[in-house]
Amino acid sequence: MSVHTLTAARLPFADIVAPVAPSGAAQELAWLLVAIPLASAAILLLAGKRSNRWGHWFGVGASVASFVLGAAILVSLLGAPTSERVVELDLFDWISVGQLSLAAGMRLDPLSLTFVLLVTFVGSLIHVYSVAYMEHDKDRRRFFAYLNLFVAAMLLLVLADSYLVLFVGWEGVGLASYLLIGFWNYRTEYAVAAKKAFVANRVGDLGLLIAMMAMFASVGALDFTSVFAAVGELDSTTVTILGLALLLAACGKSAQFPLQSWLGDAMAGPTPVSALIHAATMVTAGVYLVVRSAPIYEAAPNAQLAVVVVGAITLLFGAIVGCAKDDIKK
Repeated sequence: MSVHTLTAARLPFADIVAPVAPSGAAQELAWLLVAIPLASAAILLLAGKRSNRWGHWFGVGASVASFVLGAAILVSLLGAPTSERVVELDLFDWISVGQLSLAAGMRLDPLSLTFVLLVTFVGSLIHVYSVAYMEHDKDRRRFFAYLNLFVAAMLLLVLADSYLVLFVGWEGVGLASYLLIGFWNYRTEYAVAAKKAFVANRVGDLGLLIAMMAMFASVGALDFTSVFAAVGELDSTTVTILGLALLLAACGKSAQFPLQSWLGDAMAGPTPVSALIHAATMVTAGVYLVVRSAPIYEAAPNAQLAVVVVGAITLLFGAIVGCAKDDIKK
């Protein structure tokens, strides 16, 4: 059984820095990072059998294009002073209900762009590998559409400028994983594995929902800048609840104890899916959530301890179970 441990160590790019407006064409086009693979997925699904001959390469091209754009944005931030390395791009006014006013936007900083390059680079390699792996599958076009959807959802997750936008990407990752794990759903074990992953992740989603409700009740906002700036003014109980709720969410996505059981069964799916889940999307989403929420964990020592304990238990449990496994994917 593969396991990934979580840490809440302080990282230099997790410091609270006031965001600035985008500068340069690359930063202003950051929305294309998500739009390109998402549009590719839609085209492949809607084109039907007409795209069977070229759909797989179309999907590969979409992932590679996002990688190139992500690299260009990262280069545009190199050499910039620390105060200008956090860029927020407002896309549109999304929600305005009562005291809640939220614009959908993206946050470009060293942390998010590190994950962008990880997701798109590894994702592109997996797309290329899948061309030959799925060569004789009659539904190869649909497989690449789901891969593109997976990449797009993960990019939305890591580029979100608020927990609510992150939640949309979070759910998108869950949907894509369900579709890919159960891609060969005519076989019972694949269908069961997909359902198991879906249920386990819904338990984790509850933690993220609780955290967002607690944030809005105590801070009145869900964007990262406002929440992190207000952490120092919250009482220790509230901050600890936030940290533990976010940890529950991370446990669901990153297959940490006690929500680790779905990951082994998920390996029954196509090999490219197993690689994408482990290396670039599903499992790393929980890690990203904890690292992005570093200011919260710094103010909640008990939540930090819980992260260490959960990670240690998962590591030990995985090592013991692994001794009895004869399937290298598990």
